[in-house]
Amino acid sequence: MQSLGSNGRPAGRGMSMRMGSAGVAVMVVVFLVAVVFAANQNDVIGWLVVIISLGWLLVFSFVVFTLRSAARKAAARLQGATGFGGTGTSGTDGQTPMAADRARDLKLEHSFKIVQVQVGVVREYLGKDEGMVERALETIEITSHNARSMMKNSGEGPVEGTVVD
Repeated sequence: MQSLGSNGRPAGRGMSMRMGSAGVAVMVVVFLVAVVFAANQNDVIGWLVVIISLGWLLVFSFVVFTLRSAARKAAARLQGATGFGGTGTSGTDGQTPMAADRARDLKLEHSFKIVQVQVGVVREYLGKDEGMVERALETIEITSHNARSMMKNSGEGPVEGTVVD
């Protein structure tokens, strides 16, 4: 099995694109043949065939070029989605890298606020209510795990990044 885009051909020149180009070429030939026959015969039926073939040529060309541009836009969107996140499901919903960093920073800030609140809960209920302390510690553990996973590039490796003072 071969993944998309790994066949060495430039994007947008697949079998369907070549068939679309061949179809347009066939329609142009049909139109030119109709024009030649209509000019030779010089009757109304011949010119009606020319008009009909011209209409079909225009419709076919419109469909081919519209689908081709839509396919290129879709390919660019897919390329952009998989190029940034690596998997295409980066959780940023098609945002730019700067917006994704901003969203991640907001999520991390929220996680730190949760940890701060839970530290206050632990201090308040320490020695009074062990159940509350356990739930607060569990919340801190889950939140810190989620925050660490947001900061990592992948897997369970060490956290990478630049320390900013």
